[in-house]
Amino acid sequence: MPGRRRGTEPELNTPDAPRAVAHRSKLPPAGTPPESESYYEAQRKIYPREVKGFFNNLRVIAVWALLGIFYLGPWLRWDGHQAVLFDLPARKFYLFGLTLWPQDFIFLTWLLVIAALGLFFVTAIGGRLWCGYACPQTVWTEAFLWMERLTEGDRSQRMKLDRAPWSLAKFARKFAKQFLWIGFSIWTGFTFVGFFSPIQTLGRDLLSFSMGPWETFWVLFYGFATYGNAGFLREQVCKYMCPYARFQSAMFDRDTLIVSYDAERGDPRGGRKRGTDPRSVGLGDCTDCTLCVQVCPTGIDIRNGLQYECIACAACVDACDSVMDRMGYPRGLVRYATENQLEHRKSNPLRPRVLLYSALLAVLTIGLGVAISARKPADLDALHDRNTLYRSLESGEIENVYTLKIMNKDQRPHRFAVTLEAVEGKPRDTGALATRSSAVDDSRYRLDPATPVFEVAPGEVYNAAVRVRADAWDDSSVQPTGSGTASIRFRIRATDAPDVTATAIARFFSPDY
Repeated sequence: MPGRRRGTEPELNTPDAPRAVAHRSKLPPAGTPPESESYYEAQRKIYPREVKGFFNNLRVIAVWALLGIFYLGPWLRWDGHQAVLFDLPARKFYLFGLTLWPQDFIFLTWLLVIAALGLFFVTAIGGRLWCGYACPQTVWTEAFLWMERLTEGDRSQRMKLDRAPWSLAKFARKFAKQFLWIGFSIWTGFTFVGFFSPIQTLGRDLLSFSMGPWETFWVLFYGFATYGNAGFLREQVCKYMCPYARFQSAMFDRDTLIVSYDAERGDPRGGRKRGTDPRSVGLGDCTDCTLCVQVCPTGIDIRNGLQYECIACAACVDACDSVMDRMGYPRGLVRYATENQLEHRKSNPLRPRVLLYSALLAVLTIGLGVAISARKPADLDALHDRNTLYRSLESGEIENVYTLKIMNKDQRPHRFAVTLEAVEGKPRDTGALATRSSAVDDSRYRLDPATPVFEVAPGEVYNAAVRVRADAWDDSSVQPTGSGTASIRFRIRATDAPDVTATAIARFFSPDY
């Protein structure tokens, strides 16, 4: 029958297809009240069929590359330390040659913003390419499917095995699969924790059964999460749990590349002999073989149009191209295309949203590079004592107390010498006393002691208490009328590395005459 869509039946990718068809032939007559009614449908297990082709090869390469980066990354060494390590107890974040401290958290936030904008940019151009090739859920699901095929066989064998009664052979296959799944999950949890705790130490503790309680908890937690998400939930994570699947349509437009079925060329669908000219029998190029449904990891029929469950993995493209090759038809019945291309309209890749994402990505990436290159290995903050603004000493001098927060962002300790210099004072206009200049004499302000030195460990924020004194006003006949202020600058310099320096400006309070 022209236009018949058997591929839309979800049972085609499940082991209950024959029984489902038989059940539909015994439905009660219309109007017969059902004995019970449920608004929830039992989840049917999906058995994705293995497929060969160009896009599958790309996906396999991506899986191997990403898993390789993940599992080998913690073992890489760089300048005597782990190349990538988020050492939370020591509050150090190693990214190859870059060491970040909690004070540099802005850089990590910056990276996350760039990653989010990058995802929006890729989505606006190529749809859900991230989901189909690089999403951790997709990557680990592919790995679990490979172990399932290794132990239980191809799609038809797995479906047959699940329908068969329990036996020694079935138990052996299921046990082998679970053994691989659990072992791989624990290895995943161990590797993940290895990004936050030195993995060599973690490995020694694991082999000696002396791993701490928190490390043990997180290894088991992430192992269980991997086992559940990639082993059992699989496509349900993409369909029901992932928020990206829900708001992706906000980033799509008619020029976004999506996996599409060319209905104009494919319909009406129907079977025919190999080599038959479809137009001579009143059919389109689609043979209604349903292979595109059988290979889909989320169990959808791409011929129904764009659906939020589609992760753009292009498995259906490879499957359809293989059928077109056997039938002698041109490829591309199912392909990456925009809606405008399907409607024979011109597609515009350089549209405003793409240009906006590109500009923001360029600005943020360049800005991050400049900020990291200009990052200083030391920082300084000066806090005035909150208890009192100033003290008048017996000598007539005015004293202010400060807390200097010296931050050593370098990977080795430094001895920092503190010096002081004045910046400007408060302008004065008191008649005969107006001869006093608003410019501040550096010699009037001094540290007590003269040049304090503080040793600061790498990554440490050292709180140093310092006192600054100013000369007393030399005219005793003039009484103070309030408080005046002047700006002073503290400067720290590493005695063993003169180029490591930082400054901070603070206010000096004194009587105002």
